[in-house]
Amino acid sequence: MTSPDPYETVMRLAVLLTGGASPALAWGHLGAGGDPTALAAAASAERGDDVGAVLSASGGAWRDIAVVYAVAVETGAPLAETLRSVAGSLRDAAEVSAEVRVVLAEPLATARLLGWLPVAGVPLGALLGSDTIGVLIGDPVGRACLVAGVVLIAAARVWTRRLARSARPSSTVPGLDAELWAVALSAGASPQRARTVIARRSRDVDERASRAVDDTLDLALRAGVPAAELLRADAWAARHRARTDGREKAARLSTRLLIPLGVCTLPAFLLLAVVPVVIGLLRSGTFP
Repeated sequence: MTSPDPYETVMRLAVLLTGGASPALAWGHLGAGGDPTALAAAASAERGDDVGAVLSASGGAWRDIAVVYAVAVETGAPLAETLRSVAGSLRDAAEVSAEVRVVLAEPLATARLLGWLPVAGVPLGALLGSDTIGVLIGDPVGRACLVAGVVLIAAARVWTRRLARSARPSSTVPGLDAELWAVALSAGASPQRARTVIARRSRDVDERASRAVDDTLDLALRAGVPAAELLRADAWAARHRARTDGREKAARLSTRLLIPLGVCTLPAFLLLAVVPVVIGLLRSGTFP
């Protein structure tokens, strides 16, 4: 059975809580269909244990939902309203990451396909009537070509992987720190208490995001406006930047992948496919 979508489950939980159901009863209704996470959360809520820890143990998107859930419970924020608002934001952040991965898939697939070009050149030479394998193994120059070609293929693969890693989206959820602060402050928690609760519950520490939150808090204090709304706007802006940066990285990756192709893959093809054919023709005396 396919596991229910965590964000869909949380949205349903918010509706049940809005209708007056207790957290234990709401989780129990959601777990009636066999969702193990909802069943475990219902049992934890019934015992009065930490539901956030149960959600975090499920992994994946549940870890981020668990942080929001735990911060809302600990600071006294309205759980139904918080889950409805933040679940939509977390889904949007997950869609940003998925969208970037889809954009990256095409240039990476093309690079992997072209990476097999030098290897495919060996049987190609045999089809042309040349003893390519014999030259690569038995001839001193051929052995040198074989070693150099293999080294270039390995270098191209390592280079391509590094370029791909640099273009992949971060594992952290863009704007999550700002969302957590907005939840805590909207519940009436002081900045000191909000910082303590979030630091204890958050699984990742993003120094840049923390500095951005501090700047927003300073702005709200100077302007005399509620910080929660400014923080939610920051979270939206962070997700927008993540989508834009991801698309730009994917566009740059398409160009950068041409570098290992030209520097490593094509020379490897020449060394493993073209040079052995030429050597074979020279050795046989059929080359004019």
